[in-house]
Amino acid sequence: MDESTFVTLAERELERVEYALEGCGAELDVEVQPGGVLEVSFDDDSKLVINRHVAAQEIWLAARSGGFHFRLKDGLWVDTRAGEELYIVLSRVVSDQGGRAVTVAPAP
Repeated sequence: MDESTFVTLAERELERVEYALEGCGAELDVEVQPGGVLEVSFDDDSKLVINRHVAAQEIWLAARSGGFHFRLKDGLWVDTRAGEELYIVLSRVVSDQGGRAVTVAPAP
């Protein structure tokens, strides 16, 4: 895929992630930073950082539990190591860092 197609798809997904995080019920703040970066802050001052990485054509997630790289596969952003879908991983790391179970899911 060419760079501009990737950027368009990644930006669209990051917007979906932003809205999903804001609506998941966790106590968190989402800030959109320049360059396609979402910074998510929790009450305990921990953070998640989600960004697009153009050179690798991936969406990267940095969490307290580790780093994850997601590549577009069959219309879903899938972790390159474990094969888990982006929103499954987001649900787990947000639940972990937020201190209570939540589901992070995109709007239909």
